[in-house]
Amino acid sequence: MAAEKSELLQGTLDMLILKALQREAMHGFGLTQRIREMSGEVFQVEMGSLYPALCRLEARGWIRGAWGVSDSNRRARFYELTANGRKQLREETAKWETLSGAINLMLRAT
Repeated sequence: MAAEKSELLQGTLDMLILKALQREAMHGFGLTQRIREMSGEVFQVEMGSLYPALCRLEARGWIRGAWGVSDSNRRARFYELTANGRKQLREETAKWETLSGAINLMLRAT
């Protein structure tokens, strides 16, 4: 059975991008692949959503971008977490755990 596409809750895309960049710098297409893989093929981020989010995260100082060459020998912008981005990821993860825990409690309530 194929996984259905799932819409991201507003505000979660930033957290998913930060999480995907936690291990290594990546370019945009690599990020979409990583998010899809990490979510078990559930989340499929479109480039039209990804690039505005990357610009927003860069403006906030949570990631930094630099031009480089991809594995396919093309010019690409690679993004990496900054120290502020790592801190923000910890904060966003804690908020998400609280929120998802509360939702799970409500769903299990009789």
